[in-house]
Amino acid sequence: MAKRTRIIEGTWNCTSCDAKKILARHKRCPSCKNPRELTGKESEFDFGEVDHASGKFLREGVTDEKALDLAGAGADWFCSFCEASNRGDGKQCTHCGAERDSDAKEAHADPDEDEDEKPSEKAPAPRRFSRKTMFLLVGALFSCCFGSCLFSQWARATHEEDAEVARSTWRQVIIRERFTPITQEDWQGNLRLTAAVMPVNGAGEVPGVADIRACTRKQRSTRRVADGTERVCSSRTRRVACGTEEKCSRRSKGNGFSEEVCHDVTKYCSESYQDCRDETRYRTEPVMDISCTYDTHEWQQVERTEATGSTEEPRWPAVAQGPLERLRREGTYGITLRYAQGKKEYELTPKTETEYLQWRKAPGARVTVTNMGKALSAVPR
Repeated sequence: MAKRTRIIEGTWNCTSCDAKKILARHKRCPSCKNPRELTGKESEFDFGEVDHASGKFLREGVTDEKALDLAGAGADWFCSFCEASNRGDGKQCTHCGAERDSDAKEAHADPDEDEDEKPSEKAPAPRRFSRKTMFLLVGALFSCCFGSCLFSQWARATHEEDAEVARSTWRQVIIRERFTPITQEDWQGNLRLTAAVMPVNGAGEVPGVADIRACTRKQRSTRRVADGTERVCSSRTRRVACGTEEKCSRRSKGNGFSEEVCHDVTKYCSESYQDCRDETRYRTEPVMDISCTYDTHEWQQVERTEATGSTEEPRWPAVAQGPLERLRREGTYGITLRYAQGKKEYELTPKTETEYLQWRKAPGARVTVTNMGKALSAVPR
């Protein structure tokens, strides 16, 4: 693609008389005649605004031969005796007449750009941190991780404390159930005629299956079956070439002039399109089966009797068991320990009456506690 080059002339401000927007071709201030120097920001040039999309200067390029010759003279140098600026190819200071020597300072110029390199393809320079900053960041990260590990280990560490039984509660329930004839419904394939066996002392029963009747066809479930194909489309986007656009790069020549190189590069746009494909279409159809009614037996609750307490010993309620009945027992127990000089409590739930009584009769307990004050376990003394 064709390359287009322009030379842009910058402007500088005189710090001696405060004159503004002096063209870079002037090595001396037109107002006070003082030479431009390296210090005092006189060598900071303003090239105007830049178009952010293309990177192109909005200022017009220079075309007169004198300015172009000055731009091509190389980076300015500054006299080691009077500090005045001189064109890059000069051998003698135009202000004081001194020869250019090794002590003369040279203005900074950007390196030449590769002839085939396109500005739009330049990767942004990675951000670099100073060595001191890197050491500080690594040190801070290490300190944070090390401190977190130490705190975590300290918080998980445990110790034992004395505790006392502050409260105790219990609830004991007797549930009386009777083996009762009922009518049920099930799928025919699950049913087999079986004689019922009545329980003896609440055990040994068989529910049985009898008098299978009233069998009818019903929907048991559903299933998905293939039903041809259907066209399914989804909207997507893609990048496509849509012409060209101008992209420019800029290079300071170190003498108040900047070289601008522009190329026409491929422009890409987002295009919406429909991504279509054939997919299997499914329909839902019922799955039928035969349902039947039958006679059987099951345990049904007849009565629930409970007793509760805290200071007295647990006792089961007195319930009489009749024919074809059974009694089920359910017990729940709670012990509350107080530790940390009575400021914190720990709840226990003994699983059996024996364990509950062991805790109730104990003179105290030892509680395992983390350094954060959380109780993990306890044993009676």
